[in-house]
Amino acid sequence: MASTDHNASTAHNNGNPAPAPDILHYPVQLLAFGLGSGLSPRAPGTAGTVAAIPLFLLVSAALANTASPLLWYSVFILVTAIAGVWICDRASAQLGVHDHPGIVWDEFVGFWITMWALPTGWAWLLAGFVAFRIFDILKPWPIGLLDRKVEGGFGIMIDDIVAGVMACACIHIVAWVVAA
Repeated sequence: MASTDHNASTAHNNGNPAPAPDILHYPVQLLAFGLGSGLSPRAPGTAGTVAAIPLFLLVSAALANTASPLLWYSVFILVTAIAGVWICDRASAQLGVHDHPGIVWDEFVGFWITMWALPTGWAWLLAGFVAFRIFDILKPWPIGLLDRKVEGGFGIMIDDIVAGVMACACIHIVAWVVAA
């Protein structure tokens, strides 16, 4: 369960210590471990989500001057989610354990989904961070079911994708209610 914030010393490996990644020699592990943020000994999912923020700001700034920033941001999310299935699957295979706690590429993508079409500003960024972490940690239905039942790279990604969609929807509802 890379999404939950438990100690990174164990994974879905029957309670055995999780193997140490080698992010300097395996580029796919560098990406899967969120450029190193997933190596945090405490709360690797939260650390990965924090690390996703500067990349979100960079991508948002780069797309702000395009003719269709929301369209291009949607393409960015789609590409990173599809790539994430392969990245997470490959890193898991290299480590020999499904969903190592330090694999946080799924948190990156889940957070980026949460931020889809939200207004700009630090308050929205904070709201997106908190909402995503709540859904990712608590795993309400169907997130928890997906986390337990779906295997492979798709299984690692899908619960965070759904958490991001649910967090995004909640924030949009709150924004709509506040604006009304």
